[in-house]
Amino acid sequence: MTIRAAPIQPRDLREVFRLSRERLARLLGVSAKTVERWEAKPTRPARDDIRMRMAQLREIAELGAAVYTREGLADFLDAPLSEWGGLTALQLIERGQADRVLASLAADYEGSGF
Repeated sequence: MTIRAAPIQPRDLREVFRLSRERLARLLGVSAKTVERWEAKPTRPARDDIRMRMAQLREIAELGAAVYTREGLADFLDAPLSEWGGLTALQLIERGQADRVLASLAADYEGSGF
């Protein structure tokens, strides 16, 4: 038996990350109109790379909430960190480097931190 995770809803991601449709669209590499359509009629994105990015965002949201609380996650996402050359987590995600954000959260979760 295969257990499938619940579909990722863009509106949920926007709420957790406190993003506009436009900013979520940039993170996913789609138009704001596409995000609006997904929210109006929940459908699964056709492209694998977009589904992967959405899954990464959900993983960041879940791990970030466990490490910092939901409110603390918002601060983490917007804080420029010297380890990332003064970039924020959201800027890294937008540049396709969500794995660095996940690594940082995992280190904080394990207690080693950056």
